[in-house]
Amino acid sequence: MEPVKLIVGLGNPGSEYAQTRHNAGQWFIDALTRRFPAPAALQAETKFKGMLGQTTIAGRGVRLLIPTTFMNLSGQSVAAVANFYKIEVEEILVAHDELDILPGTVRLKQGGGHGGHNGLRDIISCMGNQKKFGRLRIGIGHPGNAKQVTNFVLKKAPATEQSLIENAIDAAIDEIEAIVSGDWQNAMNTLHRFNAAEPEDGDRQRDINGNND
Repeated sequence: MEPVKLIVGLGNPGSEYAQTRHNAGQWFIDALTRRFPAPAALQAETKFKGMLGQTTIAGRGVRLLIPTTFMNLSGQSVAAVANFYKIEVEEILVAHDELDILPGTVRLKQGGGHGGHNGLRDIISCMGNQKKFGRLRIGIGHPGNAKQVTNFVLKKAPATEQSLIENAIDAAIDEIEAIVSGDWQNAMNTLHRFNAAEPEDGDRQRDINGNND
C-alpha cells in the first residue's frame, strides 16, 4: 500500500454531536494527536472547511483533518486539502464509524464503496468517484433496524460501549506507524484479531475468529 499523507476523522460539527457515535472518526484524530502531538496543531482553515494540522508519524510528515462541514458534505473538505497539497487518493486514510462491526473492533481496508455511510459517499463523489482511499472502520454496532440507524448514530453510546470503542481506537493508534509507512498487511493482521470485548489472554485482547473483512 502507499504511505499515508493525510488522515481524516469524520463526524458532525458542534458540541451537540461531539459525543455521538457518528463522531468516532473525530475521536480517532483527537486520540492520535494525544499520542503524536502535532507541531502544527489543528486549526480552523476556512478555505479547507475543516480543522487542519500536521504531525510526524514513523518519520513522515502527515496532515490531520477534521472536516467542519456536516457529515454528508465531508468530501468538500477532503478534496480541498488533497487538491491543494497534491495528495493522491491512495495516500488518504479516512477514520469513520462503522455500523456493520461491533464496538470494541476496528477494521482496516483500502478502497470499496460507501456502504451507505454519507461521509464516505460524499468523499467518493468529491474525489471524482475515486474510491481507493484507505478506511479505518471503527465499530459502533447496529441498532438492529434500519429505520433506527439515524437516531442510533446521533446518540451517545452507553459507557460500556464507549469504553470498547475507545479501546479499539487505541489499538488502531498502536498500528498507525505501520499504516502510515504503507505496511498495511501487518497492521491488518493485528487489528483484525483485536476485540476489546473478548476476555484478556495476555498483553492484548484478541478476536479469535481473525476475520479480515
